[in-house]
Amino acid sequence: MAWLPLWMQHYPRHHLRDDVTAGLVVTFLVIPQSLAYALLAGLPPQAGLVASVLPAIAYALLGSSKVQLVGPVAITALMTLSVLSPLATPGSAQYLQLAAWLSLASGLVIAACGMARLGFLSQLLSRPVVSGFVAGSAVLIMASQAKFILGVEAHGNSAAHTLRLLYAKVPDANAAALAVGVASMVGLAAARWGLRRWPFWMRVAPLLVLLLATVAVQSLALDTRYAVAVVGTVRLEDWAPAFHLPDMATLQALAGPTVLISLIGMVQCITMAQALAARRRERIDANRELLGLGAANAVAAFSGGMPVGGGLSRSAINVAAGAQTPLAGIVCGVSMGVAVLVGTEALAALPLAALAASIMVAAWSMIDLAALRQAWNYDRADAIAWLGTALGVLVMGLDTGIAVGIGLSLATLLWRSSTPHIAVLGRLPGTHTFRNVERYATEPLPHALLLRIDESLFFGNLQAVETRLGQLLDSHEHVEDVVLVMTAVNRIDTSALEVLCDINRDLQARGIRLHLAEVKGPVHDRLVHTPLWTDLSGQVFPSVAQAYQALLAQRMASADAALAI
Repeated sequence: MAWLPLWMQHYPRHHLRDDVTAGLVVTFLVIPQSLAYALLAGLPPQAGLVASVLPAIAYALLGSSKVQLVGPVAITALMTLSVLSPLATPGSAQYLQLAAWLSLASGLVIAACGMARLGFLSQLLSRPVVSGFVAGSAVLIMASQAKFILGVEAHGNSAAHTLRLLYAKVPDANAAALAVGVASMVGLAAARWGLRRWPFWMRVAPLLVLLLATVAVQSLALDTRYAVAVVGTVRLEDWAPAFHLPDMATLQALAGPTVLISLIGMVQCITMAQALAARRRERIDANRELLGLGAANAVAAFSGGMPVGGGLSRSAINVAAGAQTPLAGIVCGVSMGVAVLVGTEALAALPLAALAASIMVAAWSMIDLAALRQAWNYDRADAIAWLGTALGVLVMGLDTGIAVGIGLSLATLLWRSSTPHIAVLGRLPGTHTFRNVERYATEPLPHALLLRIDESLFFGNLQAVETRLGQLLDSHEHVEDVVLVMTAVNRIDTSALEVLCDINRDLQARGIRLHLAEVKGPVHDRLVHTPLWTDLSGQVFPSVAQAYQALLAQRMASADAALAI
């Protein structure tokens, strides 16, 4: 039994009832969501059910989170549509083939990252960039689903183009489909904001709304009399296509999007797992999370499904339903499989307008304007990254939008590092504590500058350091000693080392000694074998206080010697 996951080898039996109940509840409540996200991905709605079976089981066996569930998610579904719609007609056999290949490729990439212990790659995207990406994607999601609400066809190559097409086709809207869609949106929105105090009923509401919409279609024959589009009859054989290797041009077109979907999936899965673990005072293994998510996408491909990810809403339902271990995910996958086999006829009359309404209401809640306000009030650069990513997604597409966000984040990081804060230090009276002279009333050391550089030194910020030092020397007369306090310097690259050597020689030529203080161990180990260390005109002090005392003692000794003369 050693091949079983650790949680299964030592399963606490008193959790069995909670896990089984949670798995059944989740199955019951996420059926509409699974259908809706398949629709969003350009796949037949029932494909979302298939993608909720084996992937959920695979992740439960290999992932590290005890309560996260994997299945169709909005962002991954939208990215699937964005990537594949230029290559094949959504819903066609070729499109389904490409969706399976995309799922397999992203699964292999994610699993490979897990085996290579590259879980840290999920940290490449900052929170503002991820939030902006999700917000921009949410607008794209709503634009893509508006055609189902109106009951018209509109396939644009961007959000703006799609909205223009929809606006032109408003006069041709199907009144019955529009009524079903708007009524569903109103009901879903009212439940989401009116039942916040009762989370269980708030999560049950989408199922009830879709049930009412289905009953309305059946009782009023809206599908046959008024051409309201419905899910239709489920044919399970449609979700077992034979794999055929795409041509080289198609594989090349899928390469970049595969990496992007993999990265977004990694970030989403690990972030959600960490949030859930923090609430439960547990720990997760980021690399095992990648193995679980990669396996889930791989089995989704071979079962003819769609790319999957860590689901926020289904995980929240799982926790609220009382899940304690990954067994709840296995129960959910098995029960969803049973539902696919025996209960699909009840879905035939489900109107697509109602599914689209559930997607649009969920997408609206994904736009986190509070995160933008917080970033704007705290750090404008992060707010610009949020806005740049969101606008990039809307104007240039998902892949270019995320690239814009990453570029803005890196530019911000480089800008901050290239303009380091440099403080002139003084001693607080009667203490051995040193603070910025511009913020505190301090005792300066005559004829000396104590400078604290609050950044590692590298080629990008050398000019700023040299300029600041020159300004301080010009504004302070008769400086004889300069002490570089390196408390915040974690690394000095080769360019910075050469510049420090030049500064040491220039100061020595002007009769000024250069000292170092509080050099960190790793930096010390690298500097000790360099010309800066051997040719330093001053001393290296373990602390600022010792540097202050030594230089003060030298100053007093010089004064006493002058008086003696």
